[in-house]
Amino acid sequence: MHIISLALGGCLKAEPVPYGITEDTGGHITYILGEMEALARRNDVTRAEIVTRRFHDPRLGPAFAQAEEWANSKLVIRRIDSGNSAYLAKQALSDDREAFTGAFIADLKSRDCLPDVIHAHFADAADVAARVEAELGIPFIYTAHSLGMDKARAIAKPCEQLKARIAEEDRAIAAARAVIGSSRDECERQLIAYPSARIGKIHRLIPGISLPHAGGVTVPGEELIAPFLRDPAKPMVLAIARPVHKKNLASLIDAFGSSSALREKCNLVVLAGLRTALRDGEAEQREVLADIVDAIDRHDLYGSVAYPKAHDRAQVDALYRLAHRTGGVFVNPALMEPYGLTLVEAAAYGLPVVATEIGGPTDIVGELQHGLLVDPRSREDVSSAIEMLVSDKRLWSRCSRAARTNSAAMNWDAYAKGFVEIAREVCQPVAGKREALRHLLVSDLDNTLTGCSAGAVRFGKFVRRNPDFGFVIATGRSIVEARRLVREWGLPQPVAWITSVGTEIHLETEDGLVPDGEFASTIAWNWQPERIDEALESHAGLVPQAHYEQRAFKRSFFTEHATIAAQVRERLDELGIAARVVFSHDRLLDIMPLQAGKAAAMQHVARMLGVPPERVFAAGDSGNDADMLMACDNAILVGNHASEVAALAHRSNVYRTRRHHGLGTLEGVLTHHRARQARERKIAGASA
Repeated sequence: MHIISLALGGCLKAEPVPYGITEDTGGHITYILGEMEALARRNDVTRAEIVTRRFHDPRLGPAFAQAEEWANSKLVIRRIDSGNSAYLAKQALSDDREAFTGAFIADLKSRDCLPDVIHAHFADAADVAARVEAELGIPFIYTAHSLGMDKARAIAKPCEQLKARIAEEDRAIAAARAVIGSSRDECERQLIAYPSARIGKIHRLIPGISLPHAGGVTVPGEELIAPFLRDPAKPMVLAIARPVHKKNLASLIDAFGSSSALREKCNLVVLAGLRTALRDGEAEQREVLADIVDAIDRHDLYGSVAYPKAHDRAQVDALYRLAHRTGGVFVNPALMEPYGLTLVEAAAYGLPVVATEIGGPTDIVGELQHGLLVDPRSREDVSSAIEMLVSDKRLWSRCSRAARTNSAAMNWDAYAKGFVEIAREVCQPVAGKREALRHLLVSDLDNTLTGCSAGAVRFGKFVRRNPDFGFVIATGRSIVEARRLVREWGLPQPVAWITSVGTEIHLETEDGLVPDGEFASTIAWNWQPERIDEALESHAGLVPQAHYEQRAFKRSFFTEHATIAAQVRERLDELGIAARVVFSHDRLLDIMPLQAGKAAAMQHVARMLGVPPERVFAAGDSGNDADMLMACDNAILVGNHASEVAALAHRSNVYRTRRHHGLGTLEGVLTHHRARQARERKIAGASA
């Protein structure tokens, strides 16, 4: 497979990259290089090609005037000459787009072999890719990186330029064969808010990080900041961001300067891009740098704050290590952060973080458990969180251990594997199964199929070798997360997805993944989510789950006690609110319509696919599987099941497996299937 990654803005080159030298030379370049280097390492990728603008600006260096730059034998950066040799900032790129598009199409037409797929980064590249697809038939995938709609919500009156950007993003979402987001917030809130968004096209791929080298180099980092600091041994508060207003760096300095405790205990180190002088660079860059210096002056922080004007990758790595060694923290105070790759980089070094609660960091910190989320508009929140982590050594150590452990799975090779699978679906779409099925296998996902890689492989082989078994996922996860997990574990694509604890169904069709409107209409009757919200707003022992877990037909909470679930049922009954309450995994509480749940969804899918109840198999391991297991003639309780469903093993329809995870599910299917075949042979013999 030949893959092109297309990006128009910024100074894109092989490492070392001058990050922050312009407003547009930021995290997306780290993303593209990490993605394409990993793709180039794969045997099923013949060429990984990065395409960008060619320009010549002595201030930025000669590399960007090169037509080709080979990073290795399979990875090339190709720069297209649009006829305009000037470096163009994001706002000016639109004037050059027609010329760039024409030159790019001409370049492609001159080749002996066309690429298989284009990965467009930002909406301007997606517009180019859409025109290429119209001309040459090359499909494209779109990654937004940063969406305008959230920015519009944050300002009183969006300008015409921002409105045009949002419209262009919507066109990109509509035209792309697939849309990739990095976080759940981006996939399930930001992207889905656009009119043209369809959940079936949205995929979550977690970006990787470049893992730190063993041993590490510390001297370059110490040399970089030593001229600024009186006592470099103090805990380091480290921030790394482009000098743009939304990164909120001046506010971080105000938060630090306003806290006598932080001024006494810590040093603040801010890497705000690259500069030769404060008056150089683009207008926004100059404004932000001036704000930073002004804040340092106002709080008289000289000797406690370092803001070096230049740095390279080795020095950044060294500063992460030094911040960890001094017991410091990493801070991302952005007003809105689409993802937050530096938070994952910090985790790889075992460095706890304080991060904005707006955008992708909610997912990152939630998954890595390596820090605290704050309101970036509250300087008190920011300073208090930093002080808490620096002062509480147990909390710091717990976050540091979690950072190293949990970030290990976030790597570019895993990302590349997922991207290739999505690209294959885009290049060779497979129609949804609609042939007659003899059996239906409905299975929970987490810990029922996942948890053992060998079991997942064996289970996948069974499904692929037995096409008369229709495979259906039934999970508490959202459709975006369920698809991500199926992809990561290499499980077969199901014919239907039952998600969000049986409140949503999506079907694989010739037109892609589509929601089942009939099921939604069925469970909507007498559903009163607003009354549920009001009834439980201040209920003791309930903590609302993240916003993306609150679905159209589901309200979800954390709770530490099963007794809370009983109290919630009583409260809803007292108020005459009809709803199901499901407690699972010893901490999750879901409320849904009476007609919803995995059992009802399983029966709906079976009827729709024409499979009789006696030929349906269901596997699960926890409380949110209980109704499905009780309703199925061929129920499977995997050996690693939760204690909350242990009593189901005594039911005559339930087979408790000896094996765990995917191997247990497969054991249960084969056991039930053989028993049914034996009964059918006995009946046939008696009839004869």
